[in-house]
Amino acid sequence: MTASVINSYFSNPGGNLMSKICEICGKGPSFGNNVSHANNKTRRTWHPNLQKIKAIRQGTVRSIKVCTRCIRSGHVTKAL
Repeated sequence: MTASVINSYFSNPGGNLMSKICEICGKGPSFGNNVSHANNKTRRTWHPNLQKIKAIRQGTVRSIKVCTRCIRSGHVTKAL
């Protein structure tokens, strides 16, 4: 996912959702309902499990926010 797609999709003047997006795959918050036993529905948000790591990006070491799935599957080269 490119940065322009992420910026247009998560542009939110009231909040900062960009801090909750994986810089590798673009995974961001998803929205849905809590459903109680009495079937009451309230809105809620699920955030991806983002970790701030030092990684090699474009030949330089940068601190980026990456979801654990990208770290586990090897999409990120960690800086030693």
